[in-house]
Amino acid sequence: MRRPERPGHPGRRHAWLPLVLAAGLGLGLAHAASPVLEAFGDSLAKLPAPQRAQLQARAAQWEAWTDAEREAFRQRAAAWAALSPQARAWRREQHAAWQGLTSAEQAQLRVMAARWQQLDPARQQAWRSRFDALDRSEQRGWLLGPTLGADYPRLQPLLAQVPASDRAPLLRVLREMTPPQRSDLAVLVQRTPPQDRPQLRRELLSTAAAQRQAWLWQRLDR
Repeated sequence: MRRPERPGHPGRRHAWLPLVLAAGLGLGLAHAASPVLEAFGDSLAKLPAPQRAQLQARAAQWEAWTDAEREAFRQRAAAWAALSPQARAWRREQHAAWQGLTSAEQAQLRVMAARWQQLDPARQQAWRSRFDALDRSEQRGWLLGPTLGADYPRLQPLLAQVPASDRAPLLRVLREMTPPQRSDLAVLVQRTPPQDRPQLRRELLSTAAAQRQAWLWQRLDR
């Protein structure tokens, strides 16, 4: 018998909002643009084309900014420089996770972030404190976005130690699944011994979308 999906607690979903704001507002400050590319001289020409194009785009952006925008950027860069190496690594991870979200998820989170701005500071701080109290593994789960964040604790064994080549395809499949399907999968993951989970993951990835429900039921009936 299929188990009904257990909905994520709304507070857990909203607890991710502070991270959304951070991840979505230009945390890639580790790679600040240089306003004077000419200073690189011949070194610029020796860079790989993608890196050279990236530097040129950032320099053009800098030149287009007003003095106020440049000063605001300097302040953000100074704040970035003041962070510890661990904090910078976490922020980079947040930014990379934001880039990995679908455009629909990013749009959804921008709307949620706008609503977040309407909360009074005390409520914002309360939610930040709740998020900060989570262990780092659960925080990383929320980096997967609103679709998968609430399901992460139950799916974490399937996502643990995933080969790099399988991670993106696995996340794509999980996002394509319906909430009830992910709930069924979570039950299946918990039933599967750790040594057999890589095989379960391979089967999931190789099963066509139209056949996933039948595969889940078949697996659950074993």
